[in-house]
Formats: sequence, structure tokens, C-alpha cells
Amino acid sequence: MSVESIVLVVGDEELLVERAIGEVVASVRGEDPEAEVIDLAPGGLETGRISELTSPSLFGGAKVLVIRSAQDLGKDLTAEVLKYARNPADDVVLVAVHHGGARGKALVDGLVKLKARKISCPKVTKAGERIDFVRAEIRRAGGKISADGARGLLDAVGNDLRELAAACSQLVADTGGKVDDAAVARYYRGRAEVSGFTVADKAIEGQLAEALEQLRWALATGVAPVLIVSALAQGVRGLAKVGGAPRGARGAALAKDLGMPPWKIDRVQKQLRGWSGDGVARALAAVAEADEAVKGGAADPAYALEKTVAEIVAARG
Repeated sequence: MSVESIVLVVGDEELLVERAIGEVVASVRGEDPEAEVIDLAPGGLETGRISELTSPSLFGGAKVLVIRSAQDLGKDLTAEVLKYARNPADDVVLVAVHHGGARGKALVDGLVKLKARKISCPKVTKAGERIDFVRAEIRRAGGKISADGARGLLDAVGNDLRELAAACSQLVADTGGKVDDAAVARYYRGRAEVSGFTVADKAIEGQLAEALEQLRWALATGVAPVLIVSALAQGVRGLAKVGGAPRGARGAALAKDLGMPPWKIDRVQKQLRGWSGDGVARALAAVAEADEAVKGGAADPAYALEKTVAEIVAARG
């Protein structure tokens, strides 16, 4: 077979690990549709079992042996796997899945030394990595999405990669491939935070028509006015915080001082273009009035919110 005989999957991001295994199996079955897949775990393995499973079969046919939690194999089974890997069978693909870390590192080092194909599946923990994941998923499904759109989807769906992958696939199917902020908001209409922050972002960026459209949509779908005011307040306060930061401050130190993640600081810095200190102050005053209005100070909270959005856009200058 042309598929690599030994594959090492390292990492504990479950979705990526399962995909890596699935791709290996698909490659093998692309050449032999009847290939057998045998899933193994250290607890059910005895010394000699791997040799038995990889020995030639009377009936022929390809096999894929998937050894889960390979970091727990122990000394004897690790030695058996490495011995086999030095002279693998032609019709067998062995996939060793290691969670990473120091435990069982001898197996990883040994297989790497033997030129096994290594697939890394590290945990996706940073916001920037999750944004990259979302954009890659959209491309994988045949669509396109901006970094801002990806952030909006993260805000809507959360950080679970399986849910994100499913959402990306569904969005591409529903939109025909062009996934923008409006599409994210439209298909996740139950997420009040997202629609509120979308209104705030559009207003802060000076996009009056889009901000009003998102505002009316949010109100029509039951988003409480107080949540929209909260999002507007957070957005304008973000301008004030980042705009008032000491010149030259940047990176992790700036993120720590402001209590904001680096990606959000980058976004606010872009939004600050076109804003003056006086403009931010006027926007803050408008938000304060809106807060009072939606908490009982106005007969029509929807009108008060439309007025506030217009005032924020005008304050941008």
C-alpha cells in the first residue's frame, strides 16, 4: 500500500485525533475497501498480541491497527511496538495515538526516529488558534469567513471544537459559502450576546444602516434592550480603555493592564481609527442616557436605542 505503514498521532484534542485516524482509515480503504480496522487499548493488550495481529492472514486483506492511549502501553508493549515498526508488514497500517507529555515518551521518540508519519493534534486553547480553526473549517467546507466573522461565531457557539465544526459546516450549507456577521447573527438568533455585540460593533465602526438593521432584528427576536445597552457600553468603554493606554504599551503587558485578551485589543485598536477623545466621551454620555432610558426613563426603549446608535455613529466623526 502507498499509505504510510506507521502513523503516530500526538495530542489530546479529541476532534483532531479522530479526524487524523479517520483520514488514515479512509486512505487505506481507498485502496482496499474491505480493509479491517482493529481498535486497541492498552488495558486489553497482552504481550505478543500486536505480533499476532500483524502476522500474515490466510485470507489476505489490509488492516489498520489503532492503538489508543499509547502512552500507557508499558515497557514490554512499547518494546513490541518499536520492534514491529522496524520491519512493518506490507498490508498493515499501525496508528499509535499518544496524548502527549512525558509519559510514554520512549514510544514517541522511538517511532519518530524510525521515520513514522507524525500528526500533531494539540489542544486548541488560545483565542487566536480557535479563530484560525473556524476559518480553516469554513474553507474545508468550501466557504469563506473573515476573522471578525469567526470571532462572532466563537461568541455564539463557544469553544467546543465539535460544536464549532458542526456550526461551520451548517453555515456554509445554509449560506452558499459566504459567511459574514449577518449570517452568523441570522442563524444564531437565540444568542442575545452576539446580536447585542454585533449592533455595538457596527455602530462603533460607523456603519449606521447596518447597526440599525441589526438592532431592529435583535429587538424583533426578543433580545432585551438592557442587553443591547450593555453591549454598547462594553464596546465604547473598550475604546476608552485602549485609547487611554500608555503609548508604547503592547502585547501581553497591555492585555494584563487592560484586562482584555490580545485579540480584542487588536480589534478595538482598529475600531479606534476615526475616533477622537471627545468623540468617545460623547459616545459614553449617549450610552449612559440609553441605560437610563431602557430601565424606565423612556416610553419607547426601541426608539431610545435607535437614537443612541445614531449618536454613537455621529460621535465617531
